[in-house]
Amino acid sequence: MSKTVKIASIYPTLLGTYGDGGNVAALRHIAALHGITVSVDEVSPGQKVPANADIYVLGGGEDTAQSAAAAALHASGALAEGVKNGAAVLSICAGYQILGHTFLDAEGKPSSGLGLLDVTTDRLEKRAVGELVAHPLSTGPSGISAVLTGYENHGGFTHLGSGVEPFASVTSGIGNGDGTTEGAINGRVIGTYLHGPCLVRNPQVAEQLLSWAVDCKLEHIVEAEVEALRRERLDFVSKSR
Repeated sequence: MSKTVKIASIYPTLLGTYGDGGNVAALRHIAALHGITVSVDEVSPGQKVPANADIYVLGGGEDTAQSAAAAALHASGALAEGVKNGAAVLSICAGYQILGHTFLDAEGKPSSGLGLLDVTTDRLEKRAVGELVAHPLSTGPSGISAVLTGYENHGGFTHLGSGVEPFASVTSGIGNGDGTTEGAINGRVIGTYLHGPCLVRNPQVAEQLLSWAVDCKLEHIVEAEVEALRRERLDFVSKSR
């Protein structure tokens, strides 16, 4: 494909826990499999966030880092502009919460998010830690059919408003906090608690993000090593029940 897909990795030093930086590496790799050229802009705190990226990627982070990232993104306005222009977004854990209306800071006080997803986040009674398995909704807008696998480690209970759909339904784990729904999606904006990294374990999600970026549905390319990893993780969850 002739178009170069622009990927913006947002504040990876603040939002990059549990290997979330691997999501950008996975996008590079899967794009290459499909013959798509990509450019990656790693945006550090204090640097200008591009408003013209095709895909934005945000990872997880601790409470203080999350609040700092949210404040910087508020001040920039570039991510919101990018979404308005049709960009795709993958946001993980703290990044997911930042895209909502409010989340709790390190002192447990509500902090303003970007309002790009109609969700609010407060606290779980008990932290969610462990393998997470979820099924994308067959009628949902994600275009993803494969079972989702990942690792969750968060203390947030994310409540979905009427302006989003769940990204998936939980088979094993906690997900948004109710043990039923996992993540949220609106248009091309995805929020999820799937670490792992998410796109390494779930290449169909990467292919959907790239499909949106190039305005062409990509056929899934099966890689034996990835499928072996997915089977091992899903078998582990099945045997642990």
